Amino acid sequence: MKKRVNFLEYLETDVALKILMFLNNPADLIRTSAVSRFWRNFVIANGILKQLCLTKFPQLSKNSGIVELKDKEMDNLYVESGSGTELAILERDHKLYASLLKYLFNSKESPTEFMLSDISAPSTDHDLIESIYDTLTPVRLTHWSSKGHSDHNASETLLYKLNASISIVTEINIRPYEAFHRAKLGFCSAKSVRFRMGHQDSQGNFVCTYTSPEFPMNQFERIPQFKLPGPVLCIGGFLQIELLGMVHRAGDGLFYVGINYVYVKGILLQPTFNIVILEPSGEFLLYYQPEYQPRTNAVAKKA
Repeated sequence: MKKRVNFLEYLETDVALKILMFLNNPADLIRTSAVSRFWRNFVIANGILKQLCLTKFPQLSKNSGIVELKDKEMDNLYVESGSGTELAILERDHKLYASLLKYLFNSKESPTEFMLSDISAPSTDHDLIESIYDTLTPVRLTHWSSKGHSDHNASETLLYKLNASISIVTEINIRPYEAFHRAKLGFCSAKSVRFRMGHQDSQGNFVCTYTSPEFPMNQFERIPQFKLPGPVLCIGGFLQIELLGMVHRAGDGLFYVGINYVYVKGILLQPTFNIVILEPSGEFLLYYQPEYQPRTNAVAKKA
């Protein structure tokens, strides 16, 4: 039988890596590692899937180590900086990043809607009946409203917690409150919106690790959909919504913004993945438990 020839063997490593990194589709790179044993070893030894993950998810650059949980036992694990052969660590990393890339692809093709937990709003018009908690369910009669502002350029922020410490977020939808004023209905929306994701530090302060572009808010759309430029890895599970500017002027002459419902689309990665934030650096340990599959949905809970 004629011996097969791998063209990678005839290329300098740097050249071969540059060629393979043009395959920015996760599925293509995973298929590449299945061509032959040589190709698989080359992909694993050079951490190609890890490099692609870092390109797609810059937030992973703060990962200080990987913990793989075996047989569902917390005390039976491998740590990147601990024991284990170099090959075993490379193969483990290959599986982990292949799994992350698979969920990245799924988040684009079939994102799941999941709910949030409320954390805080800097101002509320009526604390008991118009709180941020009222934005967690799609009930039209409930909503959150800001306090009145004399300046139409005033801004408000809402802070939520996702029901997973690590997830892939692709889209955020906001239903503005529809108010009756001067014999007609109008949306109490913001002029524009911006999203930040991150974690809370030991003092309870929000630490941002991702900031989206600013999106204009359509003043005549019931549920504006804000698709992020690309899937975002939310590490820490916190979402901050910045409502920039106000368009609704009430009978008291002040400007208000009101939100009826907020929900997120993407994929929750727990319990396959989990994270532990390391203070004060903000780096994190990434836990990987391949025996479990991520949840397909989540139930909102009050924080």
